[in-house]
Amino acid sequence: MATHKVVKHEEWLKARKKHLTKEKEFTRMRDQLSRERRELPWELVDKQYTFQGERGTQTLSDVFEGRGQLVVYHAMFNPDTAGPHTPWTDDAPCFVCSFWMDNFNGITVHLNHRDITMAAISYAPYEKLAAYRKRMGWSFPWLSSVGSDFNFDYRVSFTPDELKAGKVDYNYQLTPFGMSEAPGISVFLKDGDKIYHTYSAYSRGLDMLNVAYHYMDLVPKGRDEADGGPGSWLRRRDEYLD
Repeated sequence: MATHKVVKHEEWLKARKKHLTKEKEFTRMRDQLSRERRELPWELVDKQYTFQGERGTQTLSDVFEGRGQLVVYHAMFNPDTAGPHTPWTDDAPCFVCSFWMDNFNGITVHLNHRDITMAAISYAPYEKLAAYRKRMGWSFPWLSSVGSDFNFDYRVSFTPDELKAGKVDYNYQLTPFGMSEAPGISVFLKDGDKIYHTYSAYSRGLDMLNVAYHYMDLVPKGRDEADGGPGSWLRRRDEYLD
């Protein structure tokens, strides 16, 4: 950092304005991409899914909570497959997913007022979800999909046969994957009695949902993850030592 270029204000301002041109171009491209995302075709959800939550057994329709749009964060947390090489444990979800859930916990009330329900769904018993939700102080709905095909249909959980084959269908391609779960997000629309799946994203497609990363991208050191990604520094927020 000590060797970084340092200049007078006039030269700094010139460089900043030059970069602003690229930022504005990126903003316009992002707006265009968002429009095109909204214009993607939808698919009808014709399977009945049930979940367990604080209100007991709920259907996918119930998860909307009376609103027209639903965003589901697929949080990695399968106690049956927890082990020394998984980012989750028997009693806590993936620490990276926990980071992402921290990021949207505080904005759900605003989303609710724009006809959007935000919920997390995991392939873990509801009792474990409820305990960790209480530990973190989260207020968003978090439901269990145990006993349902939901996680498998939306390509965030993988069967033993898929894992044995060496490659799983994740992020719209066959890819080597060594764990039984992966992160993702799925979006749904409810129109009367019909529910449509409108969008899903995985892997780096989730970056835009993490406001903390947007702040990190502003500062001189950036994300500072060259030595191994979030796994090299990230902790559940009650596990930092200082």
